[in-house]
Amino acid sequence: MTRVLAIDLGGTNLRSAVHAGDILAMKMASREPAPASLDAFVARIRALSDAAGGIEALGIAIPGLAEGTICRWVPNLSYLDGVDLEALFPGLTIALGNDAQIALLAEAAEGAARGVSDAILLAIGTGIGSAVLANGRIVAGAHGGACSFGWACSDIDDAGDARSGWLERVASGRAFDDLAGRIGLASGADLITAARAGDGAALALLEEPARRLGTALAGAVGLLDPGVILVSGGLADALDMIAPPLLAAMRRQLPPHLRGIELKPGAFGSRAGLIGAALAGRAGEHWRRIR
Repeated sequence: MTRVLAIDLGGTNLRSAVHAGDILAMKMASREPAPASLDAFVARIRALSDAAGGIEALGIAIPGLAEGTICRWVPNLSYLDGVDLEALFPGLTIALGNDAQIALLAEAAEGAARGVSDAILLAIGTGIGSAVLANGRIVAGAHGGACSFGWACSDIDDAGDARSGWLERVASGRAFDDLAGRIGLASGADLITAARAGDGAALALLEEPARRLGTALAGAVGLLDPGVILVSGGLADALDMIAPPLLAAMRRQLPPHLRGIELKPGAFGSRAGLIGAALAGRAGEHWRRIR
């Protein structure tokens, strides 16, 4: 059994675990602030590897664009841009991927999409990450950036933004925070709580991002015909409030044979990145092939 150091690297935190047996029993070894520089990143990965002992592979999820073992574009950790992890960590097998793609690997192999050949995953938190499983394989695209759903747009007058796509700006967690402020609430979480309690103003505000998500998702469903849509990230806990208007908006834009698509939360929640990174490290360069 390959001994893997699994890393889930976010813009704020780094989480690690060591896999050498039952993937579902794997426990997080550490959670700490994300390294602030390339030198600090290299030193920390080496320290974690040395502490674990016998590490043969590194599986790592990053919040950005990955191509092979190269970090192409990591907006919140720009010191990784253009860095080849294989060169930094010689002697280790490297499996590198976008965090949403790595999370989908976990869900497709062992979680809520197990046994499904085609699926979409949306990781909706501060931003919107996404990944697609097509015919048992996670889609990478020509440069590793396929299925970046946060860049979907259905507003022809939008001016665009170099760092955030239209859908991410109008329907991610930070958009919910902005909506909450309209009625004097502190956060999107408070908005969800108020809507769940029956507050009419909160319910009306939730319709806006939910309908935008659903309308944009209709295009993805029409293009890909997935068996399931998984939602992870902070909004997964709010699906009871978001799903009805989202599904209604989506189904209005779909033909009858595609309207039955299921929308559900992922099985692993915040653990999906670590589980996926461990699976990727174990599989090596072909980690995107589920079956």
